[in-house]
Amino acid sequence: MTQAEAPLSRRERQREATFTEIVAASRALLAQDSELSLRAVAQQMGMTAPALYRYVANYQELVDLVAFEIDKTATALFAAAADAYPAEDPAARLVAAITEFRMWAHTHRREFVLTFANPVADSSCVRRELITSATSGHLMTDLMFEVWADRQFDVPALADLPETVQEAIRTPLMPAKIDRIPEESRGLAWAYIQGWTALYGVVALEVMGHMDPRLIESGEMFIDVVTRFAPSMGLEGDVPRLVAQMRERIRAQSG
Repeated sequence: MTQAEAPLSRRERQREATFTEIVAASRALLAQDSELSLRAVAQQMGMTAPALYRYVANYQELVDLVAFEIDKTATALFAAAADAYPAEDPAARLVAAITEFRMWAHTHRREFVLTFANPVADSSCVRRELITSATSGHLMTDLMFEVWADRQFDVPALADLPETVQEAIRTPLMPAKIDRIPEESRGLAWAYIQGWTALYGVVALEVMGHMDPRLIESGEMFIDVVTRFAPSMGLEGDVPRLVAQMRERIRAQSG
């Protein structure tokens, strides 16, 4: 048995169990619309705040831990939605996942805000490292890669992009398997960034209520953003069925 496969010691298992309990207590507070703080989490767990400091040194570490675990749990829902469609239909799989992301954000507003609307201090902070390994990000970029592999839609040549964009693509701070993209098609990473910007922007505006309530309830702005982006992925002919797919999922939750 290698060192990597060695079983955890009793102390290590207890420590992992405590981290799991910290996340569960934090999510319970969020679900109750209660304040999320080290003191509140400690109280929820029946321990003292100083004892909690042995596991999370400060509030930012707490947020990083909880946000990362929320992202993992939510991603399982997005992946399940995608898996309801066959591998031969990558467009439907991608649309299913991003629609499920929207639906989850609306029903888990505080978890969405904690995970996706929390400021990142700088490019070297721990939270930035966690974001670049975000489970949901890898799922979404993987699904978009599947669409590209199927449709071979055009992507910009690196030389045609601004220098800063070229640098961001060559050394990306984003959750994506960049190495599997052929060098001549690395402009696909720019499509990843553009797609996420459009998706996150509309969902965040909806969740925060910064939009006409009728557009939020119907999902029409979300649908419009997705359908406007679809042609850039070679999905012009698929728009009617993808719109029907999104509307069906939105109606299912609204009803």
